[in-house]
Amino acid sequence: MDFNIYDGLLVLGGDGTFHEVVNGVLKRADKKMLPIGLLPAGSGNSILHDLSLTDPIVAAEAILGGRTQFIDVAQIKGDPTLRYSINLIGWGLVTDVGERAETLRWLGSRRYTVSSVIEILRRKTRRANLILDGKTIVDDFTFVVACNSVHIGKGMKMAPSAKLDDGLIDLVVVKGSINRQRLFLVLPKLFDGSHIEEPEVAYYQVPSFSLSSETKDNLNIDGEMVATTPIDVKMLKQVIEIFV
Repeated sequence: MDFNIYDGLLVLGGDGTFHEVVNGVLKRADKKMLPIGLLPAGSGNSILHDLSLTDPIVAAEAILGGRTQFIDVAQIKGDPTLRYSINLIGWGLVTDVGERAETLRWLGSRRYTVSSVIEILRRKTRRANLILDGKTIVDDFTFVVACNSVHIGKGMKMAPSAKLDDGLIDLVVVKGSINRQRLFLVLPKLFDGSHIEEPEVAYYQVPSFSLSSETKDNLNIDGEMVATTPIDVKMLKQVIEIFV
């Protein structure tokens, strides 16, 4: 596609669609880019939640207004290939819930609630090496979620201090020692961001991190199961231009 004849690239979809577009653009051999306009049509629309553009009319008006902003992207080196994330990188319980939910699609939107209950009852933990900007943590974890945006899913404030353009990725780390009762109490707090105040939850803001586990575990990248551990992640500051 000849980018020179266009003023922008419009994306009708959600986080998964935006993920695919950004991965395609950043892998172009000629390195050419266009401002990207986002029109909400997905199940999550996390980036648009951060920008208060979840109303399609408001989002369209933002595009017509022509004002843009550069946002960060996470570069993920690992298996099977180089990949970029616009929203989240999830490992552990959050990935287990997503995988189980795919087998329960007949339940509709309730499948995520049912899957969460099942996985909490299983309370599976994994041992991993987490390296945060040079500091190594070796422990058992329930899950690790790295976020570029405040919101994930349908409006959950997973990383309440996250900014789209600060060059940092926000990690929410839940210890493996948390019991089932505490999980049932803590996870609902994701909707207002107060979960980060709980003793079993650690919150970090770093420009890079690495994660390796004892087994080859699946990862949730922007809502898609498209990678596995181990990974090395580096934030690319303000590399994608979007209409706001």
